[in-house]
Amino acid sequence: MFAKGLLAMQRAITTAVFAIFMLPVGIAQAQLLFERQHMFWPGQYAPYKHKHYHRQTNSETAPEPPPKGPLQIIISIADQRVSLFDNGALIARSSVSTGIEGHPTPLGVFSVISKQRWHRSNIYSAAPMPYMQRITWSGIALHAGVVPGHPASHGCIRLKNDFAVRLWRLTKRGTRVIIAHGDVQPVEITNPHLFQPKAASASSSEFQTATAATKSIGTAAATQGSVVSNAESPEAAQVPGLGPAASAPKKIVPISIFVSRKLSKLFVRQGFTPLFDIPINIENPEEPLGTHVFTAMEFQNEGTAIRWNVVSIPDEFPRIEGVTKAREAPVKQTALWVPSPDQANAGLNRIEIPQDTVERISKLLTPASSLIISDNGFSHETGKDTDFIVVTH
Repeated sequence: MFAKGLLAMQRAITTAVFAIFMLPVGIAQAQLLFERQHMFWPGQYAPYKHKHYHRQTNSETAPEPPPKGPLQIIISIADQRVSLFDNGALIARSSVSTGIEGHPTPLGVFSVISKQRWHRSNIYSAAPMPYMQRITWSGIALHAGVVPGHPASHGCIRLKNDFAVRLWRLTKRGTRVIIAHGDVQPVEITNPHLFQPKAASASSSEFQTATAATKSIGTAAATQGSVVSNAESPEAAQVPGLGPAASAPKKIVPISIFVSRKLSKLFVRQGFTPLFDIPINIENPEEPLGTHVFTAMEFQNEGTAIRWNVVSIPDEFPRIEGVTKAREAPVKQTALWVPSPDQANAGLNRIEIPQDTVERISKLLTPASSLIISDNGFSHETGKDTDFIVVTH
């Protein structure tokens, strides 16, 4: 019995010594496993796990009031900031992280052309891009990601988590996105050359019904986070709850007008579908017009007029130090851009559009319609299932 007890004691001591020696190995293995699970993805993207990320997103389930009017998303490269405007009024701002040197974020006029709640990059090793909103088919998008306070992406606009969720739920296809060097913003504008609704084309009651239908469609898209919008197709824009015989308009689809000084032409799209284009005359065509984005906000005077605002994008800014260096502190613009409608008015006054074209456009005009004037032509990114894409730099 004594021998058996001694043998058991020796085995226990041997097991304890072996465990002590193996403990560091076990810790190291566990640490390695932990590090692998939390390793950064190639391309400096954050390792979002979809289910885990979903549970931590409190704003996902929070009710979001629908937009009051057209949304405008404006990104300032110099300030590394995004500003969200609803019906011309600033409603939210947040930090962003844009493209580094060698992979810059393009500047110009874009719109949301595709949305996906969970997306993985088909360029950068399947890197996760939660709450992705695509603005070019070549790979530029807004999405949730790491926002370190300086440019750090491969061209996309990274958003903070909560802001990305909120923005994704508010927008729909066709929402305007403007990317500029500095902090530009919309201002109210009136000009006799801006298009106005054709007063004789509908009664005031029809205009009120159309306005209500537009808000209803926008509310449904924002509440459901829908990828399909009234900008996609006439069928998607039918007024809910109204039969074929209803007197209300069945097509509430904003139009986009693009005037190019380079091409001396005017182009019109409804939703993402080309309608027509015509040659136009521009007074002093050798002089720049600038790039200006006019947006129709809402009907006024019982549908006989419409309110406009404009975002003017400066061609040049004072030199911005450090904007492409990935590890510097947030960059600051050396001069403040003060928005003014003067240049936009001057550009409008030089454009001559045939009267029959003015009347044709006026009959199609709805809130969220837009007019883009630029010295440039439209980008090669403009194509099937896009609005006009104008790259300025």
